[in-house]
Amino acid sequence: MEIFTPENLVTLGMLTLLQAVLGFDNLLYISLESKRAPAENQAMVRRLGIGLAVVLRILLLFLIMRVIQLFQNPMFHIGWTDVIEGTFNFHAVIVLLGGIFIIYTATKEIFHMISIEDLEHEKRKPSSVVKIITLIVAMNLVFSFDSILSAIALTDVFAVMAVAIIIGGILMIWLSDHVATFLEKNRMYEVLGLFILLVVGIMLITEGGHLAHLELFGNAIVPMTKTTFYFVIVVMALSDVVQSRYRRKLIAENPSQPRVA
Repeated sequence: MEIFTPENLVTLGMLTLLQAVLGFDNLLYISLESKRAPAENQAMVRRLGIGLAVVLRILLLFLIMRVIQLFQNPMFHIGWTDVIEGTFNFHAVIVLLGGIFIIYTATKEIFHMISIEDLEHEKRKPSSVVKIITLIVAMNLVFSFDSILSAIALTDVFAVMAVAIIIGGILMIWLSDHVATFLEKNRMYEVLGLFILLVVGIMLITEGGHLAHLELFGNAIVPMTKTTFYFVIVVMALSDVVQSRYRRKLIAENPSQPRVA
């Protein structure tokens, strides 16, 4: 019953809040990625993907707590003086690859949006349910590293961290349906969501570069802080809202004006 001590309960609350804050970008990715599945399977894909990710996240937590040094040990070094220098470990490589993949995914979807002629009646071949669930689980694990390492810094009680991960997973399952429904009813915000994913990818790449002590042309890579990330997201969201309202105002003043962005 060690978990029910006052100290552990306070830590559990902090870790649950941490899971919620750090899970925003992951939640957005899950909601957008699940839309590629057949409509009747999308809710199942989100729930199963998050559920499997929670189980694997707990296993990853168990593993990291025992072999954390292996994640920090250098794997290889790049020493091209004054061009690119860095020492890469497992953690840095995973975060960098995750950032690159998210940028690729978001960019591909943005180009797809601007290349189709009729977005409202878009006919797109659904992707494999297994493939989408695999991607959701894989990216969830990429996003897990920060939250797990932050959790280990707050407590060494495995049960507290595991319960926080489970609660966070349940919240993500509930919120993912709401986020997906909102995006389905307000498709204009899909573009905003994809550009947020681009920022997420950039954040992961800067984090991975920092972990690898990466330097490009003599300049060290500095990680984007969560504060900066959320500030950028707020500015992007406000810009989108102002632009939408201004466009509606122009159309109301001049109904004959073409409805273009």
